[in-house]
Amino acid sequence: MATQTLLKGETTARRTTVFMKVLMASTGALFVFYVLMHMYGNLKIFAGAKAFDEYAEHLREMLVPILPYSGFLWLFRVLLVVALLVHAYAAFTLWSRANSARPQRYAVKSAAKGAARSKMMRWGGITLLTWLIFHLVQFTIAKVNFNGAFSAEALKIDGHASTGMLVVASFKLWWVVLIYLIALVALGMHLFHGVWSGAQTLGWTNSARSRKLAHTVAHLVAAVVVIGFAVPPLAILAGLVTGK
Repeated sequence: MATQTLLKGETTARRTTVFMKVLMASTGALFVFYVLMHMYGNLKIFAGAKAFDEYAEHLREMLVPILPYSGFLWLFRVLLVVALLVHAYAAFTLWSRANSARPQRYAVKSAAKGAARSKMMRWGGITLLTWLIFHLVQFTIAKVNFNGAFSAEALKIDGHASTGMLVVASFKLWWVVLIYLIALVALGMHLFHGVWSGAQTLGWTNSARSRKLAHTVAHLVAAVVVIGFAVPPLAILAGLVTGK
């Protein structure tokens, strides 16, 4: 009876672990879609601050009049927040479970390597969350201008506050660019490991060919996102993009 109860508990734990991994994979897929779209939007700054502002305005007008002004944008934000909470909950649940199984986990060398990668993902995730808060405060919530060389009037286009000009002013500061580059390193590592782990969780790596494909896709997604996000701030810092 005791043996059956133990086996049942182990089976339930495995099922819960798989479920948590599926939650991480599905919410992670949403984040991959979001960062790709966000990266595309950031590239609009090369067309000028006004074009960047027009792109941002079109996002607020999506599905109007079916939804109110900015309705779609807020619904998507809520979805992202819920997905972030689910992702974090699943991550910390798996983290706690892995710590409790540490003696068995480190019995195998390859398992130890996997544990190191998981630890890197966890701390990378914390780094990204910290950066996300900074990013939201800077460009969305408070729209903080750290660059004293740009007056409030200089951040306007046609008499209106311009997010595009705020982006240009911000990335004229080397330390702001450095913060974003550090965050991008964490994002790239998180994306690579996340895409690869998600493919494994969803059963897309059952053959040598599929594993190679998943590995390539993981590298490609991480590289495209990191390069796509890094180019605008570096171009602005180098003076190649002035905004107006």
